[in-house]
Amino acid sequence: MIFLLFSVCSNNSLSLLPPPRTTIPMRPCGAAAARGGRRDGGGRFKAAGADMEEKLQRIALWLKKIYKNQPIPAFEANKRTVDILYDLAERNEARDRDVSLLIEDMMQKATEYEAEAKYLQGLLGESLALSPSSLSSKGTSYLDVLVNSAMILETKDTSLVSFFCAINDMTSELYATELKNRQMELELKDRMKKLTGALMLEKQIREDLEKTEKYLELEMSKAEYQSQKIKFLTDKSKDFKVRIKAAEDQLTATGLHKSLTHESLMSLSEELAQLQQETAPVKKKLQSYLDLPPSLSLAKVKIEELKQELNTMEAQFSKHIDSLTLEMLETRKFQFT
Repeated sequence: MIFLLFSVCSNNSLSLLPPPRTTIPMRPCGAAAARGGRRDGGGRFKAAGADMEEKLQRIALWLKKIYKNQPIPAFEANKRTVDILYDLAERNEARDRDVSLLIEDMMQKATEYEAEAKYLQGLLGESLALSPSSLSSKGTSYLDVLVNSAMILETKDTSLVSFFCAINDMTSELYATELKNRQMELELKDRMKKLTGALMLEKQIREDLEKTEKYLELEMSKAEYQSQKIKFLTDKSKDFKVRIKAAEDQLTATGLHKSLTHESLMSLSEELAQLQQETAPVKKKLQSYLDLPPSLSLAKVKIEELKQELNTMEAQFSKHIDSLTLEMLETRKFQFT
């Protein structure tokens, strides 16, 4: 039997403690509770005090029954502790009653079985003059095997029908168990496949994670280098700005005109590039007139020369065409012959 020892602290927290050597009587706590109820004067508090007193008496009887001659452990008799112990007492007594009923039922069945065994033994002795002492060693061994088989198969008697029914039941259970085992094997294989896939996936994820971490470290080092480079360039740019400002101030102090500064020169360069783009078509158009003679008569002479040159080239082209035509005709004649 399990002995439960409870101790409730002042903040109503429940903790398990070893059984102390001394006991605290429960009556003063109940009396104090009753006196508190009387001081309050309300009927509700009186009823609560009476209920608490009844529970304490029930708990005291239960603890005396459990511990018998041993000292009862001390506990603080507040509402929470009393309710817990009262519930334990009720559960323990209900379980004891159930166990007592079960023991009585088992004893009654044992008595009935013993009486039936005596009856059957007497019947065998009177009608067949058989008794366990009159059997041979072989018959005794057969009888033991029969009894053990009936007990293993859990039959109600040793008849063939009972044995066949029990064997059929066990065969059905065997088939059901084998079927269940096969199903469990299939399920196990399926789970093993899933587990293998999960492990492979985990391995791949770990490898990808390692690659990602290495790539991240490389990128972080690159980012750090770029950050340092940008910081260096920023500092250098600030230094150049300071130097340019100082140089401009120095040039301005020496009387330099603003039109000679870098900004003014860049502005003039942009204007010059724009003007060059605007004058480019005019220059191209003008270039076609630069080859002409300066006077009209010379221009006419130039034109006549060009016409004569054109006529000469046309005559040469006609002669070349005629010669090619003759060559083609001769070639065709040669092929036909």
